[in-house]
Amino acid sequence: MAVEVFMPKAGMDMKEGKIIGWLKNVGDHVTEGEGLLSIETDKVTMEVESPETGTLLCKYFENGDTVPVVTVIGYIGNQGEVVPEGPVQAGGNIKAVDNAAVGIDPLKPVESVQIEDFNKEGRYEYDVAIIGGGPAGYVAAIKAAQLGGKVILFEKDVVGGTCLNRGCIPTKTYIKTAEYMNTIRHASSRGIHVDVGSMAIDMPKVYDYKKSVVKKLTSGVAGLLRSYGVVNVKGAAKIADKNTISENGKKYTAKNIILCGGSVAGLLPIPGLDQPNVVTSDGILELKEVPKRLAVMGGGVIGCEIATAFAGFGSEVTVIELMDRVVQLLDKDISASVKKALEKEGIKVLTGRKVEKVDNRNGSPVLSLDGGEQIEADKVLVSIGRKADLECLGALKDEIIQDKGKVIVDDYCRTNIPNIFACGDLTAKSALAHSAFKMGEAAAANALGYNEKADLRRIPSCIYTLPEAASVGLTEDEAKAKYDISIGRFPLGVNGRALASGENEGFVKVIIDKKYGEILGVHIVGAVATEMIIEAKVLMDMEITAHEAADIMHPHPTYSEAFMEACADALGRCIHLPKK
Repeated sequence: MAVEVFMPKAGMDMKEGKIIGWLKNVGDHVTEGEGLLSIETDKVTMEVESPETGTLLCKYFENGDTVPVVTVIGYIGNQGEVVPEGPVQAGGNIKAVDNAAVGIDPLKPVESVQIEDFNKEGRYEYDVAIIGGGPAGYVAAIKAAQLGGKVILFEKDVVGGTCLNRGCIPTKTYIKTAEYMNTIRHASSRGIHVDVGSMAIDMPKVYDYKKSVVKKLTSGVAGLLRSYGVVNVKGAAKIADKNTISENGKKYTAKNIILCGGSVAGLLPIPGLDQPNVVTSDGILELKEVPKRLAVMGGGVIGCEIATAFAGFGSEVTVIELMDRVVQLLDKDISASVKKALEKEGIKVLTGRKVEKVDNRNGSPVLSLDGGEQIEADKVLVSIGRKADLECLGALKDEIIQDKGKVIVDDYCRTNIPNIFACGDLTAKSALAHSAFKMGEAAAANALGYNEKADLRRIPSCIYTLPEAASVGLTEDEAKAKYDISIGRFPLGVNGRALASGENEGFVKVIIDKKYGEILGVHIVGAVATEMIIEAKVLMDMEITAHEAADIMHPHPTYSEAFMEACADALGRCIHLPKK
């Protein structure tokens, strides 16, 4: 399907851009990210990059033309594809388009078929059948129902998936409890006198509170599904054929199927992981006692968060990570800060170390590391990531294309079988709940005849350690490989709100392209980093430059001022840092 190239809105005040020169001719092959043309705005001269790999099929404007923003100026696609005869304004699935401002319906069908006639032949019981009720599945079900579809959802456990039941929500509930404990321990610094020595954790009550939070949210999701008339079937469903789903001996037919099977905890082929005191991230959240010694295999996001929680509860925690740094997929400064935060909480962090086996010594696990070191523990958490749960593929497991155990989908969440879609952890796209939300919405719309792209550019990553960390866009190393960059930093140690709150650890790091001031990546460590990151995400999506971001008035005193200051520092004009 051909993809629009449009005049970008490269700044809040930009209304139009002038084409200086096309860098490619019609018929030329281009790769995603390659420069297509140069434009001039009221602020800068910049290149417009190709949004897709393919052939430049047409260009509607020539050198010297001045074009309004969000106007389509050409198409990239497969040789011979048919495209509109003249320029149009960009559709709702194109980046940086303000649909409300230009009066565009982002869900206008691309085919003449109407929703009310979608299944008029009556061949199928449902317009859309969804397997899996996690973040991707329940959002897809609600979206499809909102668009007028007749929807059925299958969930073998409790709606909400890993995120609500065994992941995001339970871990954040535990971490908040650990944060309370941490605050009490340091209350005396603010003149609050408490007997820290008598402070104790009531783990059964902590567990019950966590369960109550989970139940409230999962019950809420179930209520939402009912309110939209979604048929909710509890059971392990599988595909029988491309239009049939089988569950407990019953068959259900649907025009389209959306697979949202989620993931399961991964394990490594290490001897001794089958012991009772070795648990995955699912099992650790079911404990009703605090282990005196906890060993965590894996220093990724899950491992670091659970280590933080149980260290706060009083466990002696050791984290063993095979790579040379924790959360190693994130920016190196975030990795260093997370390690420092863990160690400050009394957690022992071993990086570049391998667990070779786990023995049982008088009922307790003992981890043998490379180099001969041994670590004794009462519980071992295996936290080396999750793998896709492919059970839902059923009879089509060998027909639906996969890569490294995950289902391959295009930008519209469609598999190689046209009426079967897949979203969330099941796919090779992204294993985050907020990505699953976006994929679920797109898949539901496309299953009902629309043409909505799941925009998974610039996915924010969040880590709920103490302090938190968050990131969006390119890391420093990734940016250096592609651009001539400038880096701005602002420490929270000189931020008024952070100091007043006693939460002055951390920083904001902004990476920009020197040529245009484009914000390439933002990395934050601090008390409310996971809330602050959305400002960076929004401005990057709107293609706001660091020049403009540094001029946005922020309320004082707030943590968010640090982002503005870091943008200014990247430009060499930060007010609240000493002259360089």
